[in-house]
Amino acid sequence: MNLQQLPAWKVLLSLAAWLAALALLPWWLGMSLLLALVVLLSGMRLSRRQGATISLRNGLRWGLPAVLFALQRALGGDALAWGIALLGVLAGYTLLAGLEQWLDRDVPRASAAMELSESQRQPTSAASDWPAKVMSSAIGPPAEIITLQAPLWQTATEGIADPWGRPLRYQDASYWFAGDRRIADVDACACFSPDGRWFAARMPRAAGVLLWDRRQDREHHLRGWHLAGWYCEQPWLQLNADAAPRPLQHVLGDDHAR
Repeated sequence: MNLQQLPAWKVLLSLAAWLAALALLPWWLGMSLLLALVVLLSGMRLSRRQGATISLRNGLRWGLPAVLFALQRALGGDALAWGIALLGVLAGYTLLAGLEQWLDRDVPRASAAMELSESQRQPTSAASDWPAKVMSSAIGPPAEIITLQAPLWQTATEGIADPWGRPLRYQDASYWFAGDRRIADVDACACFSPDGRWFAARMPRAAGVLLWDRRQDREHHLRGWHLAGWYCEQPWLQLNADAAPRPLQHVLGDDHAR
């Protein structure tokens, strides 16, 4: 498990339990576990499993003093035993620093390659810089920053209010509107656009989103896409939280459609 995904108190508790376990085990068994972590770290690719490598490194940093504490206890716990343990700590952390430097040997090169790739890429990229690109005068006249209005997701049990004031109910994995209009095979989680023109519902198992244009009575089943928000009463979608939001017309492949 990646320790970065846990709350801080659980991380500290896990590391403390690891330290205590190695301190109580025979030193040769604890040392074998640390060597196994070194072998795992050496065989991992840092760029693909960064979270796992951080967890293993923390295991080595915390585990080394615990194993040496177990060693001095096995040697009798006298002054000589403590001296050997302290020398072991010094030598161990020196070797650990060398190991981490060796593991990170390709990080600067990978960062430089990433920056070069980003500079050569067409302006279709990350969500963090898409407002600045919209404002750039190098690609056309200045434009306003696009600020999306977040969707107000609700569930059928909470009671979803239709901005148009029409009756609405959820039954048999379907939303039923006036005139027996049915939006089928969707979850109970849904929302309306601010003016009520659009109805959005999530597909089962987070497979995507269904959009219904109520004025034109047209449904769009967008698998893999998620509703990012509303802008000028139109839906904008994204593939994941790190992707740039795109208008529905762009997602459908028709930038001029209305």
